[in-house]
Amino acid sequence: MVFEKVRKLLAEQLNVNPDSITLESNVVSDLHADSLDIVEMLMSLEENFGIQVPDEKANELVTVGAIVKYVEEAQK
Repeated sequence: MVFEKVRKLLAEQLNVNPDSITLESNVVSDLHADSLDIVEMLMSLEENFGIQVPDEKANELVTVGAIVKYVEEAQK
């Protein structure tokens, strides 16, 4: 499942408990990601899921749910 993989990647990268990450979690305010974390997260998503995340789309990926939805659609 995409959510489980995204949650694992975010937990490892941001050093947070994976159980605290939900679809509603905001990457910046809830998970305390800074701008470098965001860039690393996008690179990790691209590498792990074999997708491309354009800059204009990256700005819309503010919640874990939005990330999961984008990855699922990009893989179709």
